[in-house]
Amino acid sequence: MRLLNRLNQYQRLWQPSGGEPQSVTVGELAERCFCSERHIRTLLRQAQAAGWLVWTSQSGRGKRGLLRFLVTPESLRTTMMEQALEKGQQLSVLELAQLAPGDLRAMLQPFMGGQWQNATPTLRIPYYRPLDPLHPGFLPGRAEQHLASQIFSGLTRFDSETQQPCGDLAHHWEISRDGLRWDFYIRSTLYWHNGDPVATTQLHQRLLMLLALPALHRLFISVKSIDVTHPQCLTFTLHRPDFWLAHRLASYCSHLAHPEQPLVGTGPFRLTLFTPELVRLESHDHYHLTHPLLKAIEYWITPQLFAQDLGTSCRHPVQITIGKPEELATVSPVSTGISLGFCYLTLKKSARLSLHQARWLVELIHRSSLLETLDVGENLITPSRALLPGWSIPRWQGLEEVALPKTLTLVYHLPVELHTMAERLRLTLADLGCELTLIFHNAKTWEGCHLLAEADLMMGDRLIGEAPEYTLEQWLRCDALWPHVLDAPGFSHLQATLDALQIRPEEAHRHAALRQVFTTLMNEATLTPLFNYHYRISAPPGVNGVRLNPRGWFAFTEAWLPPPGP
Repeated sequence: MRLLNRLNQYQRLWQPSGGEPQSVTVGELAERCFCSERHIRTLLRQAQAAGWLVWTSQSGRGKRGLLRFLVTPESLRTTMMEQALEKGQQLSVLELAQLAPGDLRAMLQPFMGGQWQNATPTLRIPYYRPLDPLHPGFLPGRAEQHLASQIFSGLTRFDSETQQPCGDLAHHWEISRDGLRWDFYIRSTLYWHNGDPVATTQLHQRLLMLLALPALHRLFISVKSIDVTHPQCLTFTLHRPDFWLAHRLASYCSHLAHPEQPLVGTGPFRLTLFTPELVRLESHDHYHLTHPLLKAIEYWITPQLFAQDLGTSCRHPVQITIGKPEELATVSPVSTGISLGFCYLTLKKSARLSLHQARWLVELIHRSSLLETLDVGENLITPSRALLPGWSIPRWQGLEEVALPKTLTLVYHLPVELHTMAERLRLTLADLGCELTLIFHNAKTWEGCHLLAEADLMMGDRLIGEAPEYTLEQWLRCDALWPHVLDAPGFSHLQATLDALQIRPEEAHRHAALRQVFTTLMNEATLTPLFNYHYRISAPPGVNGVRLNPRGWFAFTEAWLPPPGP
């Protein structure tokens, strides 16, 4: 705030003449700056010492002096912001930027990407939208899910190579023969981000808070109780065996915050700043696993300002560019891949839409050029031919063309590509004599959507992180979509099927059984995938260790910057 005040005062001196020399008294300058004559003399002396202006006074009270300006307010603002960034004073930068947001773009460009500042390796990422609050449980955005996984830890975590659950806050766990008791043995050297030791009772308290959330209660429906059976042991007692339990605890939605401080965790990075304009993480000195090499991560969020200048990260969330504008010529994709997550269409069978009609509509979408010719940006999506690799969409032999209902209703949510898909589908069906009413739910999930009861078709996006088969089981069990897609008996049967599936201790058997569930949903034209995304992370030389993870981001614990040269 002190820098902002100094800049405001300088602007008040500058404005009457627009920077031309001024013949003025000390009293007039004091009135202009709303301060005493004594204080204005101090301000003039400090500004002259800083090289901003030259003040030549005349002896005698009330005499006019000559005020000459050496820098413009705009250049002074830029200099102040650069100095604040160099010193790591991010809030000062944001305060100064409020005066002239147009200048923020040009000033921040050289500071994006990897920087060593004050002997601190820092990675600055331009981002296209404000991040949603990191509330407990499920989060709608991929960026928020990834951020939560960097700040918080779970009892278990997914191994980055095998995607299997392994120990995190719990060093290991044991399962009883009947699968009804799971003992998680907590590490003895855990610390919260605030420096306090972690008590097992605190983890127990946070787990009980999570299970009180409706969505998490559905996820852990088989848990009968959680108890602290030893100062370093948490015991889960189950109603029925659940061999997905270690997976459920490894998911970001089950990661554990401090029971009284919801933004304090135990992950590799601690959250030090969370505003609509800037999010800053700093490495956790007492992290219990491999320590990150980066000391700080910053998201600089200026949607309108960066949209044209700082790469694709500001235009679409699946393609992230790290780097300065002068480096963009040397920026190249360092990690790419096709998302396992997909945009999908579900069809509700009823008296209005028969099985034959639903199948023919799915066939129309996949066997025409509709998906291949969607105008959503070059090299952004690819049509889906399978739900997961090997889980292919069905091909119905001898399926005859059938007339569609005169009217249907489609409800869909974000991402924005589904606007294009919905409109294209509306025009396609109109040519076939079917009027498709489009209803947009402006959110990333179906939570809180009261429009699903009106829908014949629903379209959305299924994010998939680690352990894709488990993620799809979680989707069927917890998402608000399915009670509206299926009738009551069908939904009850689905949940009973999931309950029977989870008691199989062999993972291969669970995967095979779950694949059969989704094969049935696709064969009945209840669900069909539409397209996957092309994930891409681009970085300039010098930003190392960037490797695409299943959420389309990269582990901040693996990225590193070479030390600055001599």
